[in-house]
Formats: sequence, C-alpha cells, structure tokens
Amino acid sequence: MFEETISHPCEEIKVSFGYQCNRELSDSCDIPNGGGGGGGGKLRRTSSSFSCLSGAALSANATLANTNMCHGFIGAEILPNLDSPKSFRRIPSSPTLSKLDQLSSSLHSYPSCPSTPSDLTECDSYLITSMSAPSRSEGFLNAVEVEVAGGAAGEDRVQAVCSEENGWLFCGIYDGFNGRDAADYLAGTFYDTIGLNLNILGSELKLDSVEVSECLDHMENSADKNFSLTHIVLDSLRRALCQAENDFLHMVEQEMEDRPDLVSIGSCVLIVLLHGKNLYTLNLGDSRAVLATYDDGNGKVTNNLRAVQLTESHTLDNEIERTRLLIEHPDDPETIVSGKVKGKLKVTRAFGVGYLKKKKLNDALIGILRVRNLLSPPYVSNEPYLSVQRISYSDNFVIVGSDGLFDFFSNEEAVELVDSYMEENPSGDPSKFLLEKLVERAANSAGFSAEELLSIPAGYRRNYHDDVTVIVIILGQHKRTTKASTCL
Repeated sequence: MFEETISHPCEEIKVSFGYQCNRELSDSCDIPNGGGGGGGGKLRRTSSSFSCLSGAALSANATLANTNMCHGFIGAEILPNLDSPKSFRRIPSSPTLSKLDQLSSSLHSYPSCPSTPSDLTECDSYLITSMSAPSRSEGFLNAVEVEVAGGAAGEDRVQAVCSEENGWLFCGIYDGFNGRDAADYLAGTFYDTIGLNLNILGSELKLDSVEVSECLDHMENSADKNFSLTHIVLDSLRRALCQAENDFLHMVEQEMEDRPDLVSIGSCVLIVLLHGKNLYTLNLGDSRAVLATYDDGNGKVTNNLRAVQLTESHTLDNEIERTRLLIEHPDDPETIVSGKVKGKLKVTRAFGVGYLKKKKLNDALIGILRVRNLLSPPYVSNEPYLSVQRISYSDNFVIVGSDGLFDFFSNEEAVELVDSYMEENPSGDPSKFLLEKLVERAANSAGFSAEELLSIPAGYRRNYHDDVTVIVIILGQHKRTTKASTCL
C-alpha cells in the first residue's frame, strides 16, 4: 500500500486504497497484511491481467445518514471514516424470481444490525466476515484468499474485491442520488448476488471453479460449446442486477409507509470484473470505465495512447437514450420536462428510483415530490449496458469513475493525465492525482484557490463539484516499480 502527501491540506483526499503486485517477481506476488480476508505472504499468480490498483474518493454531498455499508480493507480505507450508521434491516427477498430467491436465501439471513452504538462492533464484525471470507464451495467468485475494500464519499459507494488465488478483480462504484439507501444496499449485497448468479449458471452448464479458470482463455473459440463463458458472465451480471432491484424495491414497498422518501432514492451502477484476459463491464447511468490503449482500433499497436469508453452514458444528453425514451412513451407529451425524465431525473437508466417505475410507489409521495400524470411507467430503465473487452499487451490501464470525474475531464484528458503522471511518478498514486487536478479545475472555475474550495463543508461544496470516486487499474505487464510494489 503506498501513500503520498498531496499539495492541498485536506484530509478528504489524503487517503486511497491500493493493491500492488510486482510482475518482475516471476509468478508470485506480495499481498498486504491486514486485509479483509487475505492475510500476508505470497500467492501463486493464475491468469490475472492486472498489476496494480489504486483508488481515491472526494465527498461533496452531505446527506442524511440512514443505512449501513459493508466495510473492509485492501491496504487502507478509501476514506478514513465510514459515515453511514450501522443499521440496515433486511427483509425477506421479493417473490418475483422464485428460483433465484430459493438459492439466495442465505443472502438475506444475516442478523439484523442493532441500532445502538454499544452493539455496533459485533454487527460490523459479522458483515466484514461475510464479505471478506467467501465460502469454499465451488463457484466462479468463491476463493479462500480474498482482499476486500469499501468506502464512502457523500452519496458515492465503492468496493473492490480481489482474489489473487483465482485471478479475478471486482470493482463496483454506486453513485447514489436523492439519498444513499440504494447505493448502500448495492455495496452491502450486490457482490454476493453476482457471485450467486455466476454460480447458478455455471452449475447449470456443469462448470465448476476449476473448469472456469482453465477454460476462460479458450472457451470463446470452441465451436462445440453451446454457451461461451463470456455469455455466462454477462448474463449472470444482468440477472444479478434484476434480482437486486426486485429485492430493493420490495424492501421499499415494505418501508415506504414510514419512509416515503425511499421511493425516490436510486443509484447509478458501474461494475468492472477482470478475470484472466477478459474485462467485463456493466453500467446503469453516467459513471464510466475508460480503457487506455495503444491499439489503433484495427488491432495494430501505435505510439499514441487512445481512450476507449467501455460503458454507455445513460442520460438525456445521449440522443440515442432520448429517442428511446420518447418512442417508449408516445402518448405522454410530458415524458421529458425541462431536460429531465418527467421533470425529475437526468439519467435514463438507474437502480431503484421506484416512483418513476411503479405507480404504487409514486402514490406514496405527496405534494410537489409526486410525479403528476405518470401515464406509462416505467420511465427509468434498469436494463444495463454490458460489454466484454479482451485485454491485450497494448492495453495500458482502465479508469473507473463516477460522473463527478467526467464533469471536469473528457475521456482523453483523464487518460492523458494518468499516463503523464505515471511516467513522471512511477511509484505515485494516479487516482489521487486525478482528484488533485479536479479540485484545481473546480476551484479555478469558481474563482477560488484549491484550499478555499476544500475548506467549504460538504453539502455546500456540491455547488462546485459532485462526489467523485476514482479507481485506476493498471493492466498486464505495465508494471510499477519495485518501490511501488512494497506494501505496508
């Protein structure tokens, strides 16, 4: 784990998390001590295609504290203190996906977290154990040696889970809006739900964890296979998202009499799963994954680094999304009002936000919060954009970020900043550097110094920049120096 002192005296961007592996150490690598479930020592590499992970987060929103997020470590927290309270009342799963519900009952059997401060330690310990020590049963995401990190920045939630043993890396950014319950729910459950769905489809096709590891690099080219592994993974991600939303909205229906605000709370979703040479992405909303590659787009390696967006932007600024929404609601002239979906939301696809999906949930609201003339819901889709990218030697790194980053930087600018920084600072932290540059740009736009901007409390600072969460995954043989690979 590496840290560096930044130029701005603000604790909020002084902490990051990192996973480092020196590819020059043959096929073994150092794992930080004190991780969520990994422990120290060296593990044999399998088919992993990444050599380093760094991340940082900056809060701008101040929101009501209402739910819990599971919390672990890779090297250190993303933020020094997790600001969510330690309470999350789990309820029985929704009845809509019967087969998945039967198999996922264990996901909803955690003990209810107590709300009194004196009981928090035991509850936190249980949640951390459940996240960081997966079972040893066969399955795609199951592993004995696992490192987990989680953190919060305003309404953003982020997690990273790594198994060097099985050669996979999972990163999730959940950018909440109108509150953080949906983002907290995803951070606390979605990784397990994805693992469950991967295991279900894998077992249906008689693929256990060993076969998955062995077949990953070959299965796509096997003509005698009815299903390719990439399709298995992508379909599992889609199913998992559907399951998670059904469960969340079912919970909202149970709670909305006491908390009607839940019906308006939602989250953008961005998942990156790297296994072997395959980089899978799932997104809803406007968070992005951007690949930096020397491939010219025709399979030829050039000297120019190119930015390739691996996700889609689901906003009304995207003409394709705007057109789709209007086509789906031909009899509603107020589908788009003042540049927002039903005058409420700029994103066209999101997790949660039930009042734009179900009339029953909209009816729970009163006054100006309620959507008038909800003629043909749902107006916000939960159908994700899915992609898979085959990682090659010409691919350098991936920037994974919430929309707060791309409010200030284009894909090309972000890639150029990370590339130039790593050239000059091979042992530095590119994620923190991106946040430093973002603060400088936001401050310049507002006519402040960076120090003045960072002195503005969260909540008020939302007028100048959004919550920002950034992960930089350095791929393949693009290794860091030996110094950068030294863990505390």
